[in-house]
Amino acid sequence: MGKRPTSHDVARLAGVSQSTVSFVFTGRAGISTATRDKVMSAAAELNYRPNLAARSMRTQRTGRLAIVIPFPGLSLGPLLEGAVTTARETGYMVEVVNLPQDPDEHAQEVDAILNSFEYEGVLSFSPIPTPRMSSAAAAPAFLALTEFDEEMHATGAFSDARPLVEMMEHLVGLGHRRFLHIAGPADYPAAVARRDAYLATVDRLELESVGVVGGDWSGIHAGECVGELPDDVPPLAIIAANDVLAAGAIRASLQRGWSVPGDVSVTGWDDVPLSLHFLPSITTVSQDRRRLGAYSMRRLIAAIRRDEAPEQEADLQQVIWRESIAPPRRPGA
Repeated sequence: MGKRPTSHDVARLAGVSQSTVSFVFTGRAGISTATRDKVMSAAAELNYRPNLAARSMRTQRTGRLAIVIPFPGLSLGPLLEGAVTTARETGYMVEVVNLPQDPDEHAQEVDAILNSFEYEGVLSFSPIPTPRMSSAAAAPAFLALTEFDEEMHATGAFSDARPLVEMMEHLVGLGHRRFLHIAGPADYPAAVARRDAYLATVDRLELESVGVVGGDWSGIHAGECVGELPDDVPPLAIIAANDVLAAGAIRASLQRGWSVPGDVSVTGWDDVPLSLHFLPSITTVSQDRRRLGAYSMRRLIAAIRRDEAPEQEADLQQVIWRESIAPPRRPGA
């Protein structure tokens, strides 16, 4: 086994002093971004990790962060991956803490975590109000995401419905004029935003809408909605609020003898793994949750170190164009 790299090795490779390396990993203010990047790049190249126990004794810093999630079993993999990887690359260890099942206890639990002083910072994936903090100078930093509500329904950047407008405008450019929206539940802010964007785009472009249907995330129900359409409704563009609804719409269209695309174009949302392998593959919207997790962790670390907050991430959502849309095939063609 080779010798474990030291902060002196990092300093030599980065072309800085050993004290500068120490300042970077202890979060000392006043280190330029360029210098910090050189140190972190050298540390990554050498696979250097600071001695957290020694650092804690010297600086009263624990080198530990906590990420709290509202309940176990919630699918937050990409968010966690982005946040944890970013923290580790910056020299921190991360503990993931599940909050109690009772939402009324969430703020109290986070308050206890913060005031334990076991962590330098706490990142909450649930929008908990800022807890009561100790008056100690070394009080941990706290950041709660605003991209989700209390039920972990997407809000903020992930409720931005502009990609839906982009897809509809593209379909109009292909020659589509008749549209149907299969909506998600009204208690999901993102579903409401997509419905409203659909209606506004229909009005703005003077399109024909055969309705807003659905109201849940069931692919079976989406299929039933398509099954109830008149026989002469194609050519039609179906704007589904997510990929499950889109899959249900495609299946029902094919069962009615309508080609997809051709008679019917279909779009979804979320870019779930199977959407690429569906036949036809589904035009959808991807959400870069890993990048959101990394950005959120950078914000927390900047607060710990009293650095300037990182620039806000843009374009976290992107349309993925696939086979489920095409110019409409006119009746009799």
